[in-house]
Amino acid sequence: METEIRMPLIGDPMPVMEVNTTRGQMVLPDSYNGKWFVLFSHPADFTPVCTTEFAAFQKRYQEFKDLDCELIGLSIDQVFSHIKWTEWIKEKLDVEIEFPIIADNGEVGYILGMVHPGKGSNTVRAVFIVDPEGIVRAILYYPQELGRNFDEILRMVKGLQTSDANGVALPANWPDNELIGENVIVPPASDVDAARERLESKEHTCFDWWFCHKKL
Repeated sequence: METEIRMPLIGDPMPVMEVNTTRGQMVLPDSYNGKWFVLFSHPADFTPVCTTEFAAFQKRYQEFKDLDCELIGLSIDQVFSHIKWTEWIKEKLDVEIEFPIIADNGEVGYILGMVHPGKGSNTVRAVFIVDPEGIVRAILYYPQELGRNFDEILRMVKGLQTSDANGVALPANWPDNELIGENVIVPPASDVDAARERLESKEHTCFDWWFCHKKL
């Protein structure tokens, strides 16, 4: 009887997988132990939208590295296809792809639920953000026809790191929220006394006891 494979959810450990990449063999998440990483899939090499996405990721690569976060791409293509495509990107667009790309035989895409229904072996535009302990912290899925917003992925890594380091939540469009700007949200009070004290605290600014914010 076959064991059913369940796609990891937010808060689950990233499954351990040995992968073949343009930078050699790697084991996920072990190869990035102690680091954040973003694993993202694209439908296929030598396609226009995917090419714009790889250029966009590369142009932000140093910003991710500054956050101690690595990037690793994936599609169900062979290594030689990835290499030839990245050579084309370098030659034609003057963008050198510095992060590894997984040459998937379909196994990783299946485990992570990346294979697009009704589109053969093509993978969707999936994004898994994984923390230094190998825990999946965020998952995004885009259809083939819509390229991703890479500033948002960068914002998500910054936001998760900020939340972890300070025990706070982050508002919509942080750090440019329409109500509280770059401030962060203080966790709600857990009892009546704490709720009363929250409104009197000079450390926070409150709309009410359940909605308080502060500067970092």
